[in-house]
Amino acid sequence: MRRGALSFLMATVTLDILALSVVVPVLPRLVLSFKGGSAVSAAHVLGVFGTAWALMQVVFSPVQGALSDRYGRRPLILASNFGVGLDYILMAVAPGLGLLFVGRLISGIFAASFSTATAYIADITPPEARAARFGLISIAFGFGFVIGPAVGGLLGAVDPRLPFWVSAALSLANGLFGLFVLPESLPPDRRSKLNWRRMNPFGALAILQRGSGLAGLASITFLFGLAQNALPTLCVLYTTYRYDWHQQAVGYMLAGFGVTAAVVGGLLTGPVVRRIGEPRALLLGLVFGVAGFAMMGAATTGAWFLAAIPVLSLWGFITPALNGLMSRQVSGFEQGRLAGVNGSLIALASTIGPTLYTESFAHFVAKGGHVHLPGAPFFIASLLLVGGIGLAVRMTRPA
Repeated sequence: MRRGALSFLMATVTLDILALSVVVPVLPRLVLSFKGGSAVSAAHVLGVFGTAWALMQVVFSPVQGALSDRYGRRPLILASNFGVGLDYILMAVAPGLGLLFVGRLISGIFAASFSTATAYIADITPPEARAARFGLISIAFGFGFVIGPAVGGLLGAVDPRLPFWVSAALSLANGLFGLFVLPESLPPDRRSKLNWRRMNPFGALAILQRGSGLAGLASITFLFGLAQNALPTLCVLYTTYRYDWHQQAVGYMLAGFGVTAAVVGGLLTGPVVRRIGEPRALLLGLVFGVAGFAMMGAATTGAWFLAAIPVLSLWGFITPALNGLMSRQVSGFEQGRLAGVNGSLIALASTIGPTLYTESFAHFVAKGGHVHLPGAPFFIASLLLVGGIGLAVRMTRPA
């Protein structure tokens, strides 16, 4: 392997996250402009958009995982970068909701570099060091979100379409960067044959029958993915409705979340996993997730909502611990397939999550409703993670 391969990969993921996060503060505002400023109508539309994007991920994540096992990680990562970049141009020029919706569908097809990056790390890292290395993806995620939402908020204040142009430029530049510097991680002798049955979501799930506890870990992945949708789906509408935050304030809040996520992934995940092991690190992350979402749902002021961010960020132990545990149970020939299945499970959760959270928010803030509880979606996310704790406790209980 060429020296610095991991650094190149982290730069790639960081730029991908940056391109995605730049538009987070402005997409709901753009939808609001098309829907006449109605928060309830915008919530319905955003729910449909999020579900459609995730449905594309459900279908195409196993395809990309199988293709990366056959042809290598590098071409899939590069295809994702260029495809997403061109799609942002399409969304930048969209005159209405119809073309914007098409753009979200295309984005869902191509935006899969994260699961492929997980397989890439598994290729170049021994099993005992993978959880700590997977934590590096959290650093990339955090750095992207430190810069992206803040820049998106600033650019969106000038023109709500400008962040889409910036995202397109970043994605395309990222693809060019990877074209020259990103080496392949999967040598030809470790590649598997292309199996069309494994490329559909249902056939790909058969891999979960391979190892002891793999299906249980996949269930936690699904619950985590479902809970994970609460914050990106609702943070703009929720904080605007409840705390009257403006666009730039939301961007700075998301940037703060990115800082804490980077700290957890870069400084804490490795030492914590080495000290208490992957199963207990998973359990600890779930506990912090339950507490963080409960605090957000109960926060009556913006200050209390901000206080919940560092608590919720400590759930960053979940993904590295899960990926570390799962990657140990499949061979080097199937790391891409496993990453594709995990991506599909997260995406399947995301087909449910946006609608679940936007509809529950709309229900509990609608005029004339019996109960006014704007924090209900965050309480739902907290309860989902309680279910994950139940599964994790079974795994950490002494035999």
